[in-house]
Amino acid sequence: MRLVFSKNQQLATVRESTDRDLLSAIAGADEVALDELIRRKTPVLVQVAFRIVGDLEEARDVVQLTFLRVWENRQRYDERFSPNTWIYRITTNLAIDHLRSRRSRERVAEPLRLHIERGLEAHAPSALSRLGEREVQAIFAELAVGLTEKQRAIFVLRELEGLSSAEVAEVVGCRESTVRNHLFNARRTLRAALLERYPEYAPAVTAPASTASEASS
Repeated sequence: MRLVFSKNQQLATVRESTDRDLLSAIAGADEVALDELIRRKTPVLVQVAFRIVGDLEEARDVVQLTFLRVWENRQRYDERFSPNTWIYRITTNLAIDHLRSRRSRERVAEPLRLHIERGLEAHAPSALSRLGEREVQAIFAELAVGLTEKQRAIFVLRELEGLSSAEVAEVVGCRESTVRNHLFNARRTLRAALLERYPEYAPAVTAPASTASEASS
């Protein structure tokens, strides 16, 4: 009875721990803390990985490998970074590697979709909001074929997961200016594909007033 009580007490304590506390415990080879981290982070990490690799089972494999990497590198966590940043970085890098490996195996030969001058408008997501979540994800997976691995990861983290540019830069390991450049190109490519395949969800791009007046003069 005491053993059961002690175990329940330990679980209750772990459940109340912060992510940083869990990583500190994991650094000391605490498997209970690892189990709690897995329980706590799996859903969001599967979502991130799925949006990058486009396949749910492959996303789950990526996340399993993420926690293996967390355990293997448990004493290398740099507390200057938030726990989420460190774990997102591992997941994102693994997902990019997985996508590159798959694309290499499949020898994807299709050229990138046509570029257009403007990126996704702020109201484009609201046009897609009429669809169900699965439909939106299916459309995104289809349109994102034309993105590079880095563009896809950055778009997912910034636009779909809501991380700031600074946080994305930390996760991906680049400058904020690089994040902005990749994001601009990703939006541009996605909008081109959206216009081509799903024009009903891509509102017409209107020229700025100054441009229109210049054209008429």
